[in-house]
Amino acid sequence: MGNDIIYLDNNATTQIDPTVVEEMLPFLTENYGNPSSGYRFGQRVNDALEIARARVAGLLGCEPGEILFTSCGTESSNTAIHSALQMDRDRQHIVTTRVEHSATLKTCEGLAKRGYAVTWLGVNSEGQIDLGELERAVTDETALVSIMWANNETGVTFPIEKISEIVRAKGAVFHTDAVQTIGKLPVKLDAMKVNFLSLSGHKLHAPKGVGVLYVNRRTKFFPFVTGGGQENGKRAGTQNVASIVALGKACEIAAQNIAHEATEVRAMRDEFENAILAKVPGAQVNGDRINRLPNTTSLAFSGTESEAMLMLLDQQGLCCSAGSACTTGQHEPSHVLRAMGFDDTRARGSLRFSFGRFNTHAEVARALELVPQVVEKVRRVTAA
Repeated sequence: MGNDIIYLDNNATTQIDPTVVEEMLPFLTENYGNPSSGYRFGQRVNDALEIARARVAGLLGCEPGEILFTSCGTESSNTAIHSALQMDRDRQHIVTTRVEHSATLKTCEGLAKRGYAVTWLGVNSEGQIDLGELERAVTDETALVSIMWANNETGVTFPIEKISEIVRAKGAVFHTDAVQTIGKLPVKLDAMKVNFLSLSGHKLHAPKGVGVLYVNRRTKFFPFVTGGGQENGKRAGTQNVASIVALGKACEIAAQNIAHEATEVRAMRDEFENAILAKVPGAQVNGDRINRLPNTTSLAFSGTESEAMLMLLDQQGLCCSAGSACTTGQHEPSHVLRAMGFDDTRARGSLRFSFGRFNTHAEVARALELVPQVVEKVRRVTAA
């Protein structure tokens, strides 16, 4: 990272690991064959795809044949939802939460307009769902339950293992958007009752434009993108080879750095968060401080406007966000914070800081100089 930028928005995207770039470059230059070709030049490329598939499976704790490469986390989630609704035409009910990423939220809203029944589970002020409410919501008509593993804005994690067991006992299909989770928390899918899981490469130091859908080998699957027989007939279209190779390498590196996320990255987050709470009067953490990702803090600053704070921090070279990168610019209060029961004033005065393994304690120290100054300045202007 350049010395002029302090990048604390790793939930929006991540720096590509230099080792990942090195791994993918040959597939942008000399190894340009089509992996579906029958000759050796193409088959070498196909072999690289299968190595990447095995590396992703290694991080997720599943079999390589359960890995389906896509273009992004959004496509993965849309594919899972689409497939689940094709399994049993008598099941036309979906259960999800009010704090999902827009990839799930907007899809379910669209399905509701087309006649599907959707139950929206609320969350409490900690950002957690009620498992009893979930259990009551799943009926014999429920086709799919889609609940994210970790919230992209607050970092709050849901008890996915318990949730998946409830859903399996009810006979419905379970999908989890794990885009923010993979690479930050250990995952062992072979010991869980998950049918579908989505991940995105650019959240774990791989390029943008590549993702994965995990499809449990015992789960019936209906392709979303049809055409050729790529991806074992599960997704048509020539694969984005260089990016898939990069994602495989990024997953291999992530598996080696899980402990680092839980210790060093968490330490930077906690150092920053605790100092802000001590230095800035009225600062509050949004969401569960125990059950959350090790890298994320969502902070509310009373008497401020997030847009003004973001502009001033940007002028000082500090990157953070007011919420999801997919909704930034809409100037609407965060749907996640509103679902947690916070009013528009608190939602509009909140910032998300998300750390990564390329951040340093020196950057944290600089951020701890800048953020209190900016909050104070915005408060003065707002009060005036």
